[in-house]
Amino acid sequence: MAEIVITEFVDDATVENLSRDFDVLFDPTLADRQEELPGLLADCRALIVRNRTQVTSKILESGPNIKVIGRLGVGLDNIDVDACGARNVEVCPALGANSVSVAEYTVGAMLLLLKRGIFAVNDRVIAGEWPRTELMGLEAAGRSFGLIGFGAISREVAVRVRALGMHVHSYDPFIADDDPVWTDVEPATLDQILENSDVISCHVPLNDDTYHVIDSAAISRMRTGTIVINASRGGVLDEAAIIDGLTSGQLGGAALDVFEHEPLDANSGKAFADVPNLLITPHVAWATEEADVKTGEVTVANVRRVLASD
Repeated sequence: MAEIVITEFVDDATVENLSRDFDVLFDPTLADRQEELPGLLADCRALIVRNRTQVTSKILESGPNIKVIGRLGVGLDNIDVDACGARNVEVCPALGANSVSVAEYTVGAMLLLLKRGIFAVNDRVIAGEWPRTELMGLEAAGRSFGLIGFGAISREVAVRVRALGMHVHSYDPFIADDDPVWTDVEPATLDQILENSDVISCHVPLNDDTYHVIDSAAISRMRTGTIVINASRGGVLDEAAIIDGLTSGQLGGAALDVFEHEPLDANSGKAFADVPNLLITPHVAWATEEADVKTGEVTVANVRRVLASD
């Protein structure tokens, strides 16, 4: 059986690199057939996944030789990190590989929402309409951008929105107020972010502390017309509260790239139908050709490092 099992999509160069020295099973459909995975892990030393494959204690028991979990991304909520630690299995996310891509998505989504539909009138203009008076947008310059979390992605976002003339402040309880990372960004409390931002973007892992950090109570404290963006993890936002905030006008817009239960299906997707000022995308904020290559390169380096030391 294979020494390395890859259960989700990855660029060809990653598979080719690992296949030079290891027996690799690459089957990106395994994420849809996870019940078959335990039977493929008897000789597995490295399991490489994205966010859909659930790495549970049962999976680890089925692969007694697993030394490393290569995560093609950064979130770890689909991996039982404690169970991995108990078995001395190293968990290696591809840190930094998609930071620029997610930052660019965040800024792009903000600008689309600030411009209030300007880029969605092709058919009307082609048909002879000229809806200029309907399309009065807002400028980013001079507005306040609040970041929840100030890791690698948030720092890339900060660079870009500062260049647009925005004031940037961030809440991150794990970074001391005197840390030099705050040179161009103001540290703030969560309350200050909620109450004093025109745009709020979440860039945090999903855990007990961040689950529904933005809910109906949080939205009620925001400025009327605040834009909310989430390209981190779905459970960070209460989706029903976001929908209510958009429908009532308390929120000026929202961009959601991630959802509490993925993928959406025809039934769960109905909740988002006809909600005003909403952008939704299928967990692709990271998805650029450049980020895909970097993610593979970082994961290959991580897996090779761990297996070489075994």
